[in-house]
Amino acid sequence: MHQKKAVVIGAGMGGLATAIRLRASGWTVCVIEQADAPGGKARALASAAGPIDTGPTVLTLPQHADALFRLCGTRLEDEVTLHPLPRLARHFWPDGTQLDLFADIEASAAAIEAFSSRKEAEAFRRFNTLSRNLYEAFEAPMMCSANPSLAEVARISLKRPALWPALAPGMTLERLLRRYFSDPRLVQLFARYATYVGGRPSHTPGVLALVWQAEAAGVWAVEEGIHGLAAALTRVAIAAGITFRFSTQATRILRQNNRVTGVELKDGRALRCDACVFNGDPQALNTPLLGQIEQKILPDKSKHKASLSAWVWAFAATPAGPELAHHNVFFTATPKAEFDPIGKGRMPDEPTLYICAQDRELGRDPPETERFEIIMNGPADYKPSQNEDEECKKRTFQTLQSFGLTFSPLPDKTALTTPGQLAQRFPGSLGAIYGTSPEGMMAPCKRPRARTLLKGLYLAGGGAHPGAGVPMALLSGQHAATALEEDLTSGSLSMPADTHGGISMASPRTERVPSQSSAS
Repeated sequence: MHQKKAVVIGAGMGGLATAIRLRASGWTVCVIEQADAPGGKARALASAAGPIDTGPTVLTLPQHADALFRLCGTRLEDEVTLHPLPRLARHFWPDGTQLDLFADIEASAAAIEAFSSRKEAEAFRRFNTLSRNLYEAFEAPMMCSANPSLAEVARISLKRPALWPALAPGMTLERLLRRYFSDPRLVQLFARYATYVGGRPSHTPGVLALVWQAEAAGVWAVEEGIHGLAAALTRVAIAAGITFRFSTQATRILRQNNRVTGVELKDGRALRCDACVFNGDPQALNTPLLGQIEQKILPDKSKHKASLSAWVWAFAATPAGPELAHHNVFFTATPKAEFDPIGKGRMPDEPTLYICAQDRELGRDPPETERFEIIMNGPADYKPSQNEDEECKKRTFQTLQSFGLTFSPLPDKTALTTPGQLAQRFPGSLGAIYGTSPEGMMAPCKRPRARTLLKGLYLAGGGAHPGAGVPMALLSGQHAATALEEDLTSGSLSMPADTHGGISMASPRTERVPSQSSAS
């Protein structure tokens, strides 16, 4: 009997999820990764205080990760150390005000009442109800469906008039929030969730108010870091019989008669396979990255502008100043001074800064030297300037100093990842962190889906449906594996005769070869 063989290009969250699901269905799976470690954008930098995340910082909707561990005979909580965070985030404003939000909705309402007024606390309760209803309405027909159905969304929406304001044409998240909150600080806070999917609040559709609900449902810190979650998934995948080849670059997707037949590596070897899953930025398939493409791979509707990018600091230091939580946001007083320049391809004049204090709220006192990730949003199409590093450093740390927050020592430029470096490291991304932009009323429907126009080639990862973020990327892996299995069952993915020179699966193992990737 022919052994079903799949090659997954990329060991990001979507690739790991696909590989584990295919292996559970009886496939022989090999994962090719050009970096020397798994995780994709969930990567880490080394420091004297330990590895520091430079991508996602916390875990939401952990059931999607747990499902993968259970397919491998274990559980999420047995493989990584999870810390539930009662405090979702601490927020700071230049006028000296401060607000904590909590996983307990009534605790957040009480904090908002003390921060602003009882009227605003009631507005928060109404907004939370809208967000929850949107999430419940869109979860099954959109996020959890491999083929999102606008007809089903419309049917559900017609039966729930309370959702209509968020779905109105031209209704942006910022405009929607102004219908609820009178306090501009609260509009600014909840509008910030547009950036979590790579958009500007004044351009992102109101329906994405549902993003708040994913965090309101609970946030967990992973003591090993989110890159440690990727490492744990890799560990159990290897035990399940999946082969990994790190520091290995795929250079061509081999095909014949409009179907995938294998993957060629930079050293000239070819891995024969019946199906290939590409866990990279989908637009890379329309470039010579994986060989000259003589045919369209992605549908035309997949073409869309890139999401936001960022400048990301990852460093170890001793802080002084206001007490930090695990999640922290330092807001600018004038959001237009942040987002207007970004919309014009420039560094923000007055940034809002996100800080993950990675060693805080883990059930013990933080060490003297702590690990920090600081994110300043920016445009994916930023044109690097000669003094970009110094300009970013000034805008980041002078802004924080105005809040009374300082770090010793200050990081040097080796701790900074720029939009240009992200574009180099992740080909096809154009520097974007979140795939295609969520801006525009139909943008959520324009993400590429699991199937491509080439038989046997599938997509997984934050650039594909349902979008960016750890749980969404894991869901994309489920969609890819489901589509592949459906095509096999229907016969549209017909199996060729077995060939020599395929993927060696004599024993579960991790193969490492010298780095061949200029993007790692």
